[in-house]
Amino acid sequence: MTETQRVNIGKQHPAAYQALLALSAEAESATTAAGLDPLLVELLKIRASQINGCAFCLRMHTRDALKKGENPDRIAVLPAWAETGLFSDVDRAALRLTEAITGVSDGHVSDEDYDAAADVLGAEQISAVAWLATVMNAFNRVAITSRYPVRG
Repeated sequence: MTETQRVNIGKQHPAAYQALLALSAEAESATTAAGLDPLLVELLKIRASQINGCAFCLRMHTRDALKKGENPDRIAVLPAWAETGLFSDVDRAALRLTEAITGVSDGHVSDEDYDAAADVLGAEQISAVAWLATVMNAFNRVAITSRYPVRG
């Protein structure tokens, strides 16, 4: 069976893709301004990409996290973060909120998930995590729709 050639939507509409890159840069700046650890930021990108099944983004952000010094054990257990002692309260709150935002089609961001995040994160951190998750979900959809290649 022949696979259909996919349109790379970022190349097809480069202005839209550039706008997404600009939004991504703003979201990254927000995480820095909010005092979020750069390693946590990479883990949040990885977690959203795991949930969405985006191989391209998973590879990219796993490599980025390792280059920044992330512990490979934390990356390995990320899908089961709640079951380990490897994550701080801030990490857990940000991961929970990222998962809730990524899974909005499963019932929105519940008050329970939001309140759990708000118990640990300040307003600036909640907003930064929300923008980061929003951007990551958009990038995942661009890469998945366009079938960005992942090769060895």
